Amino acid sequence: MTDWRAVLIGFLLAFSISVVGIALPGLGQLTAGLVGGFVAGYLAGGGIASGLWHGLLAGALGGIVGGLIVALVVAVAGFAFGPAGGLLSGLAGAGIFVVAVVVAVVMAVESALAGAVGGLLGEGR
Repeated sequence: MTDWRAVLIGFLLAFSISVVGIALPGLGQLTAGLVGGFVAGYLAGGGIASGLWHGLLAGALGGIVGGLIVALVVAVAGFAFGPAGGLLSGLAGAGIFVVAVVVAVVMAVESALAGAVGGLLGEGR
């Protein structure tokens, strides 16, 4: 059974770290996925499989939300420049969609691996 509280906490932590990671490049976006996935897996407990699942959900949710935010920013910027801007933002949106999917998959996989470790460590608590 999915512990949505653990997933939400892992997602919020990953999202917060990724926002700070934009301003502090040394921290990086990959760190956010690792920490969020680990925390989600640890809080859910239940061993490797449970941690893997909860970390995967936290990372995938983070990737989806991040992609939506970027898409909204591009859409608003395109509308501000009129019809030509709308056309350009539509073309850019297709490329952004591909990048967002790749980022979501990478973030989900790394969060799942970190969640497996967290689930293993949180199993006995």
